[in-house]
Amino acid sequence: MNAFYNLEGIGDTLLITIQNVDSPDRLIERNGDVVKIIDPSTKEIVGYNIFNVSSYMKITDRGPVPLSETFVQDINEIFSRNHVKDQLEPDLSSKFVVGYILSKEKHPNADKLSVCNVDVGDETLQIVCGAPNVSQGQKVVVAKTGAVMPNGMVIKDAELRGIPSSGMICSAKELQLPDAPQEKGILVLSDEFEAGDEFMLIESSGTSQKI
Repeated sequence: MNAFYNLEGIGDTLLITIQNVDSPDRLIERNGDVVKIIDPSTKEIVGYNIFNVSSYMKITDRGPVPLSETFVQDINEIFSRNHVKDQLEPDLSSKFVVGYILSKEKHPNADKLSVCNVDVGDETLQIVCGAPNVSQGQKVVVAKTGAVMPNGMVIKDAELRGIPSSGMICSAKELQLPDAPQEKGILVLSDEFEAGDEFMLIESSGTSQKI
């Protein structure tokens, strides 16, 4: 599940994506300010649009909205007030974590791609990476499937030149970190980080912000 809000760009509407579907066909069900969007072929819920959302809750974000238990509770309350019986129960685990590259192999079908096995604490992910500086033994930032990048891109499971890839090894530029180098290359973390840790951005003010 991902949420997006931009008052100036799209108006006072909260966009909630439950799953990404390639087909442009949609079924629409509206109850008050809540619009349910359904995939007609599978009858599964694709997402919701909530109109006039500022009359229910205050959202200060412009772009991707961080998910939290309080935010989900507020959305479920909006559903109830608009006689929508659905209740959201999204995975709220962090989608940006520290990964440890266990192995790196040359992609069999692409000279500039590498196939990496990355320990992210509770599982090992196979990630295809195009960065020239990726190497075995590095600690890196991994955007897991379902992560929303600062530019709004949603990370999905993919197949790159015939090799499955789950997640992305991130650069400082992709994470929009302060003073990120412009040259291509992943962000390599120091040894103080542990695989599986949630990645936090330490701002110049000294406060921490979840990515």
